[in-house]
Amino acid sequence: MATDYDAPRKSEEDLNEDSLEELKSRRSDKPTAVVEEDESDLAAGFELPGADLSGEELLVLVVPPQADEFTCSSCFLVRHRSQIAREKDGRFYCKECEG
Repeated sequence: MATDYDAPRKSEEDLNEDSLEELKSRRSDKPTAVVEEDESDLAAGFELPGADLSGEELLVLVVPPQADEFTCSSCFLVRHRSQIAREKDGRFYCKECEG
């Protein structure tokens, strides 16, 4: 707790005047901010491991490889033709796998 050394000090008489009940009432007079959050709203954004996802659908547009792309035979990533490092037996390998 920070101490203000420039504040005037209380004498023993002043300290005795502050009763326990008076101090408690001062503490309860301070307004406090309470934020209420609905637990169901918080839980809606979390996905638990092992959750049943059988009713979910995944919609993804699959595009076939373009004329300027190839699939690396080592890492199986689709890359641009400028990334071809070598070709062996009709298989293409990217620069990252060969480097």
